[in-house]
Amino acid sequence: MHERVTECLCQRPPPVLGSQRLSELELQLKQIKGNRRQLDLVLGNKQFGIHSVNSAMTDRKSTLCAVTGVKCDTEHGKVSDPEEEEKHTCATGDTRRTWKIPSLQELEEVLHSATRSCRHGDEVWPNLYLGDMFMSHDKFGLYQLGITHVLNASHGKLCCKGSDDFYGTTVKYYGVPANDLPTFDLSPFFYPAAEFIHQALTSGGKVFVHCAVGVSRSAALVLAYLMIHHRLSLLSSVHCVQQKRWIFPNRGFLRQLIELDRKLQDEALN
Repeated sequence: MHERVTECLCQRPPPVLGSQRLSELELQLKQIKGNRRQLDLVLGNKQFGIHSVNSAMTDRKSTLCAVTGVKCDTEHGKVSDPEEEEKHTCATGDTRRTWKIPSLQELEEVLHSATRSCRHGDEVWPNLYLGDMFMSHDKFGLYQLGITHVLNASHGKLCCKGSDDFYGTTVKYYGVPANDLPTFDLSPFFYPAAEFIHQALTSGGKVFVHCAVGVSRSAALVLAYLMIHHRLSLLSSVHCVQQKRWIFPNRGFLRQLIELDRKLQDEALN
């Protein structure tokens, strides 16, 4: 009896699938074939292979850069932010042998574009402060900041009291008797002032550079220092200081800084 039941079961024909079940299986088969095509595309086995995928990604990055205004390195697939590049330049200096020498008008446009500030002093470079006469008269405030050197770009003027006697023996003083006039030649003081700042900072000191308002005479000397000792271009120097303080040297000083920029570039080329 058992053998006859088994024989009947073995001879039973396979079940017939309904039309709905067949449709489901066909759909799954199409999905599997579609996934295989996508795999072939990624692996580069078809005419739209890896090269085409990379080209599409590059096109998307180029579009993104055009919309956001950031600078793209499409060759290496990198996107860089100008602000981050500027911070890196401020920290390391310009590694280029040539750079753009701005015209007077271009330089003034850059200076006008910065956000205005009205603080008495700002740290525009590590341990280098730029400020006005109000801060220069606050000896206790300078002591609290740990200032060891003072550079007065308006030495001998009625508005500023700075002198060796005023600060005593605890602070090293250097005075530049500059007038804030376009006709005044500040360029003979670029290198001596830069050297004073450089010696102070490399010896572990802190420097406060000032004039009456802290935007023209003293700012020009700070820019010259960055250009001479940190190999920054004039535009890079301006951008670095602008991150911390609003500055605007007069037109005569700007022309002199442009000439310094050109001279330093010529020296780099030679």
